[in-house]
Order: sequence, then structure tokens, then C-alpha cells
Amino acid sequence: QVQLVESGGGLVQPGGSLRLSCAASGIIFRLYRMGWYRQAPGKQRELVAAITGGLSTTYADSVKGRFTISRDNAKNTVYLQMNSLKPEDTAVYYCNTGVRDTNYWGKGTLVTVSS
Repeated sequence: QVQLVESGGGLVQPGGSLRLSCAASGIIFRLYRMGWYRQAPGKQRELVAAITGGLSTTYADSVKGRFTISRDNAKNTVYLQMNSLKPEDTAVYYCNTGVRDTNYWGKGTLVTVSS
């Protein structure tokens, strides 16, 4: 059974930083692409960043240069380092992976950027 558990969200002031973590179980973690998505109130869920098993990365234009995705295969964990946070980054952030044509999601962690 694939499980994804996010942590690290919270309230941060504009310009601040947070690091999100997603612990995965039930998969051979190193083989799979892992993604971070976010959904702001009233908006569709969108891709923030993704990293393949071969460590290729993809970023949304809105976060390039501010966010960094990484993974630790020994810990079955993917991270999202978020710097220079803006109010428009406020959203629930979800971890995602796809296994055999099935999408798996964590329950999400809330990030609020506000003064």
C-alpha cells in the first residue's frame, strides 16, 4: 500500500523560508518520480516541482529560483525547500507519485505566508 505523508507546513512571514518533507512507503522509492503540487483556495491544483529517479527536476515558472526539490532515497523522503516566500505561495501542498497508472496523494500540509 502506497502512503505519502507530508510535514513541515506552517505560518511564515513574506520573505521567509520553509522546508516541506514527504515520507513515502509501499514503493521502491528510488525508482519513482516524486512531485509537489499545491492548491490555493478557489484555484485548481498545480504542479510546483517534480524530481525523477534520475534526479531530473522540473519547476513551475512561478517558483523557479526560489524553491528547490530534492530527495533522499535512503530515507524514502522528498523535500521542498521554499525560500523568499510570497503571500501568493499560500496553499495546501501535496506530495504525489504515480505507480502503474495510479496517482497517489498525501493528505497535504498547509503553508500560509502572511505578515
